[in-house]
Amino acid sequence: MRVKRYEGLFILNSNLTSTGKDDGVTVALEKISKEIEAAGGKIEGTQKMEKRNFSRIADKKFNSGFYVNVMFSSPGSALTALKHKFGLNEDVFRVLFTIAPPPKEEKAK
Repeated sequence: MRVKRYEGLFILNSNLTSTGKDDGVTVALEKISKEIEAAGGKIEGTQKMEKRNFSRIADKKFNSGFYVNVMFSSPGSALTALKHKFGLNEDVFRVLFTIAPPPKEEKAK
């Protein structure tokens, strides 16, 4: 089984941050990490980004979302199952997986 590096861009529902705190986003991110690890993946890092308004509104209930970027390594066969699980997760509005570039090596000073 071959393991590749992936980058997952998650758009979380804006109702998670309706109180103005990151608590809902943090809990959702922990659930996402557990799902990736349960599928055989290993989290390399996460990056929380700000809440953004959508340029095109797909659902009238949600006009914005909180963006989170997750870097992880996983077998390619696990992506289909992850897409399905995140499609059923009410906290996740959209998800996009792409193959991540190899990590940059740091130069010795």
